Amino acid sequence: MHPADEIASGPGAPRAQRVATADGPVTVAGRPRNAQIDRTVLAVALRHLRASGLQGLSVAAVAEEAGTTRAAVYRRWAGRTELAIAAIGTIGHDVPPEPTGDPFADLVAELARFRDFVVESDATALAATALLDGTDPRVREQFRRHVVEPRHRRFRACLRAGVEAGALRGRTDYAMAEDLLTGSWLAHAVRGEPMTGDWARRTAAMVWAACGGVPREP
Repeated sequence: MHPADEIASGPGAPRAQRVATADGPVTVAGRPRNAQIDRTVLAVALRHLRASGLQGLSVAAVAEEAGTTRAAVYRRWAGRTELAIAAIGTIGHDVPPEPTGDPFADLVAELARFRDFVVESDATALAATALLDGTDPRVREQFRRHVVEPRHRRFRACLRAGVEAGALRGRTDYAMAEDLLTGSWLAHAVRGEPMTGDWARRTAAMVWAACGGVPREP
């Protein structure tokens, strides 16, 4: 057993208990959590989730690669679904830059950052997992909250700035505009095409024009 996860014993120690899991009963102790184990396990779990999806996520395999035990993992998360939810929750986003005063240019730049985020976080693989029939709704909701919605808010800010600057119509379906911006990524993913070259500017120009704006040429 990994030394950091030994079952405590002796007077005053937390009492170990047997917990039923998908992999069979596991002995779990009520000792304080080790934050480093949390971080390591979640990083490994996220990598496994990208590679194998939720159905292929194995608590035993994650524990082995993380250098800990199944008991340590189950002490923190009830099963692979809860582990997947927690792992997706670790996905971070860079800090949005200050607006430049040119809303269209800001939208193009934001789409370029979104493209980098998709590649760096392997968001396409996570989207495939979230959209599969039978995926736990909690996993899908976590993906929406931690991957999709943060980027929607940033696109929304660029479009709102365009309206405030008088470059875009005040009344149009901006919720659909946000969907089109992220939907372009999914369309490329389905076709197996990378978002390269002038993807960010072309996508921004299409949506900008649909909202009543006149996109500038580069």
